[in-house]
Order: sequence, then structure tokens, then C-alpha cells
Amino acid sequence: MPRRLLATALVLLGVGLTGCSGDGDDRRAGDPVTAEEAEVLAGLLARDVEEGGADVVVTAPFGEDGLLTLTGEVDLAGGAGRARAVTSYGDDRPDDVRTLFFTRDRIWVGDVPGLPEALAAAGLPDVPFVGRPLAPGPDAVPLTDVLVRVVLNLAAEEADDADAFLDGAATWEGQRSIDSRLATVYTSEAGWSVAVDDTSDLLLQFETTLPGQEAAVTVTLADHGPRTIALPEEGQTLDAQAYPEIAAALGV
Repeated sequence: MPRRLLATALVLLGVGLTGCSGDGDDRRAGDPVTAEEAEVLAGLLARDVEEGGADVVVTAPFGEDGLLTLTGEVDLAGGAGRARAVTSYGDDRPDDVRTLFFTRDRIWVGDVPGLPEALAAAGLPDVPFVGRPLAPGPDAVPLTDVLVRVVLNLAAEEADDADAFLDGAATWEGQRSIDSRLATVYTSEAGWSVAVDDTSDLLLQFETTLPGQEAAVTVTLADHGPRTIALPEEGQTLDAQAYPEIAAALGV
């Protein structure tokens, strides 16, 4: 059985997962997970696929005061999502707001300042989106591309090997409330942390630190269930690969 959860940690910039509740009045933060908890952890990403999808909020600090926030929904079973991306710079500059649609290999960006003017100047039809392949990571990759890859990798067709979470590979860190739901928190020496719903054993929150960043990226999932994402059609999209000069000028 493939260790998808652990592979995610290696492929996606040190990202990983785990979860489930533990009991015992004398348990302390940092205690290893139990065999029962390891089973829950092993099936965490597969349960995301079984549920279909979820509402999603992603926050990623950058620079000294910047913050990128994605708010939307994701179809984890189908590998697609949409989000409103807000970049706050932490200074006098206004927030940058874009609309994103994404799959595992492509991203569409809407609400791009200057796009109508650029299309008109080039004699091209007015379209609302610029589409391009999702950039491979992790070097010199737009932060949006990194984040959508992290979100879409919170899914797996099969459960992991439960033994991979034993022997101190994952630790119990106590409980806290996530969106008014009681969750148990687990961490790994690999640098990730998850909060798992104590009632449903579903992933509620995932945190990891990206290379070169001190602050954690946080993914929060809510209202798990089937999602249908209608991606932009060809007639709505400027192909960035066909018009690289325009895409570069627009910063897409």
C-alpha cells in the first residue's frame, strides 16, 4: 500500500498529515499516538476523498507583514477547486484580489488588473480569465500555485500504512476547538500539524512550514461533502502559453 500521506510530506515541501482523538486523563502533549489513532491517521486522506470535498480557507504569511488568503471550496475527489485570493501587503498598498480556479495541473486567474486593456490592444476577444499550467515546485513558484497543490494533496484514493505513524513518528498534542468542533491535534517531527474532528475523524485543519518561511501555512476545511467545480471554458480563457508577452506583462 502506498504511503501517500508520507509521500505528500516529501513531495509537497515537507507537508504531511495525521489525526484522531485520544483519551486518558494522564496523557501529555508529545506522547506517541496509539495504534488506534495510527489507523485513523492512515485513513485521513482517503476519508477526504470519500466525503467528496469541503469549504476551504488557506492562509500563508509572506515577507514581513504580507498575507495571502484563499477562500473557496475544493472537490478533493475530482481534484479541482475555486477560491477568492486576497493578498494583503501589510502597508499602504490596497489588497490584491483575484479569482482562482485550479486543478492538479492547471490554474485560471480572473479579476486581473489591466487584462481587458491588454486584450483590446492586441486585438483579442475580451475574456475574464488567464489560464496556464500549474508551476512545478518548490523553486521560484508563485505562492498561489504552492497553496493549491497543498490543498489538492489532502486527498488519496487509498489509506496509508498505519505503522508509518507509530514509534514516535506522530505525537498527540491535546484538543482544541476548530470552527466550534472539538478536535484532537497531532504533530510530526517532519514539521506538520493536523486537527481532526473527534466525532467524524475528518480533517479540520492542517499546518506546515514551507521552505524559507518561519510562519506556518494553515489549511482549514469545513462542511465536508460533495462539491462540483465548474472550471472556466476555453472561450473564457486567454492561454498564457500562446500569449506569453501578455501574461508576463500582467504578472500572471
